[in-house]
Amino acid sequence: MATRATARPRSIDFNAAELMVKTIKGLTMDAVQKANSGHPGMPMGCADLATVLWTEFLVHDPSDPQWFDRDRFVLSAGHGSMLLYSLLHLTGYDLPMSELQNFRQWGSKTAGHPEYGHTPGVDVTTGPLGSGFAAGVGMALAERFLAARYNKPKHRIIDHMTFGVVSDGDLMEGIAAEAASLAGHLGLGKLIYLYDDNHISIDGATDISFGEDVAKRFEAYGWHVQRIDGHDHPSIREAIASARDDERRPSLICCRTTIAKGSPNKANTSASHGAPLGADEVAATKEAMGWPADPFHVPEDLRYALGEQMPEHAQNREDWDARLIAYREAHPELAAELALLIAGELPSQTFAGFDALLEGFEVGGAIASRKASHKILSKLAANHPTLLGGSADLAGSNGVLLPDTPGQSAAHPEGRNLHFGVREHGMAGVCNGMALHGGVRPFDATFLVFSDFMRGAVRLAALMNLPVVHVLTHDSFWLGEDGPTHQPIEHAMSLRLIPNLYVIRPGDAHETLGAWRLAMERKHGPTALLLTRQNLPTLAESRAEDVARGAYVLLDPAGEGDLDGIFIATGSELALAREAALRLAEQGERIRVVSMPCWEAFAEQDAAYRESVLPPSVGRERHLAVEAGSTLGWERYADHVHGIDHFGASAPAEVLAEKFGFTVEGVIERWAQIR
Repeated sequence: MATRATARPRSIDFNAAELMVKTIKGLTMDAVQKANSGHPGMPMGCADLATVLWTEFLVHDPSDPQWFDRDRFVLSAGHGSMLLYSLLHLTGYDLPMSELQNFRQWGSKTAGHPEYGHTPGVDVTTGPLGSGFAAGVGMALAERFLAARYNKPKHRIIDHMTFGVVSDGDLMEGIAAEAASLAGHLGLGKLIYLYDDNHISIDGATDISFGEDVAKRFEAYGWHVQRIDGHDHPSIREAIASARDDERRPSLICCRTTIAKGSPNKANTSASHGAPLGADEVAATKEAMGWPADPFHVPEDLRYALGEQMPEHAQNREDWDARLIAYREAHPELAAELALLIAGELPSQTFAGFDALLEGFEVGGAIASRKASHKILSKLAANHPTLLGGSADLAGSNGVLLPDTPGQSAAHPEGRNLHFGVREHGMAGVCNGMALHGGVRPFDATFLVFSDFMRGAVRLAALMNLPVVHVLTHDSFWLGEDGPTHQPIEHAMSLRLIPNLYVIRPGDAHETLGAWRLAMERKHGPTALLLTRQNLPTLAESRAEDVARGAYVLLDPAGEGDLDGIFIATGSELALAREAALRLAEQGERIRVVSMPCWEAFAEQDAAYRESVLPPSVGRERHLAVEAGSTLGWERYADHVHGIDHFGASAPAEVLAEKFGFTVEGVIERWAQIR
């Protein structure tokens, strides 16, 4: 059976290809000029290589942008968005000319940088350089993993490529280096990047800061590397075909290009990188190209030539549909499972055994939430066939090593343990790509303090509504002897600033189970699980099911009477707040204890529920928040905070607790100051 990697290219008439190159340049110049904003140089310089890729090699169906077995396309150099918008418009996606004419304007589908879920045919949100590069690695990894699980003899239903265009700026970024190293190590042979090697950045020629031999660097990573003229169509065609033939290595095609090629005065200059060419230069460029002066011109001959490819696009998808029918007949259970996962749904058995797990966390016992998490994750992995992930070289410490499955590799593409190495930013970016690809549920892990290294990718996951789970352990000064470099202080609050990110800090094993359930049930956004190194007592009053509501009443004082105050606590401080409230009860104080593991989920509850937890009759001046981290932000719920606004120190955890006031006596003393 022919595979995608050996499939014959489509053909397009030479004259039509030349028209397409000029049309891309014309549309780019006109859109950027009309918006008086944008980046014309990159799309003009990449028009040749994009034309060859999209008209001859890329397998897709414009009438069905989410067709699962399509090739993925990553414009990692997202500032060149008019290249992608031109391609989408010309090849038949639902992106009419009016959208190109409304480039970078309010409400348009043509934002300044491509946005996944906003524009038909955009496979990933890009703009922060290097992020698309990492996402493409994740896409290729997900494709190989799913192919290993679901393809069977005579039934190849997962078989597609990941293509992309990357820039000098992408390859300067650390995230790209991290992801490239990992991709080469894993041998992701169905990943092909066209490198727009134009030697120009915003500040000038790239040699002011970027003088390495990129080709040799990627050869050292284990990539298949070629160097070509990025404007010569036969060379581009031959290089892409050669890259597809190498199924053992990812490929980088170094395409020597001229930025803003065709512009008489601004080609090969940084002036064309991030600003309109100007009306006079647009006119001069069109004259030099022999192109009509009227804006947004698309020749009818080109529309006809590209229209002739539409039946072939549809046929590719229809052939897959037919293969899928045959697959369903031969392997009905696997086919049903795959269909469910492609739809983003959880298998019905995902939470099987959770009740037994909950009972196993006995009240009165103690277990670190990272260790409780490992038990829960192991059960989830047994129940969910495409839950996969790993750690940045901390799998044992984070508690994320999955049982009964090998490490992901070329030899074991079915492996569900991903050894990311010390590459936190790349790790999170790769997980984004896996989530974007679909069919899998990825997670990653590191210490909470190192979430700083991941922040850009975490933010993009939130922007794209990707259900990635970030397991972030060793979540406070309780880490102890490793000292202030490894003790997160501001990190929980910093993560809460990211819109659409659920930050869950469970207070014991019961809440940890609820946290994982909430994370897995989220379809439209990432989740960060903040877990402890130290043991936490398992509380009689904690409730796994109420984690999904973000906050709940853990403990109310016995008997009748008004509340004197409310302690609001998260994570390891929940037991501390509870014990302090019980001590105060002996002195006649009536204190409610509220567990608030997830601010974001609580904010989404209706007003009646929120007021039942934090009644208006007890004003915020009588609320004390207790959390071993930055106090800034807690004013949303409490006028008083028992927290930390300084770095930690190297000492045993119990010593630090005494020094920093995180003892029952310390909480009571803080409450006395309020009273």
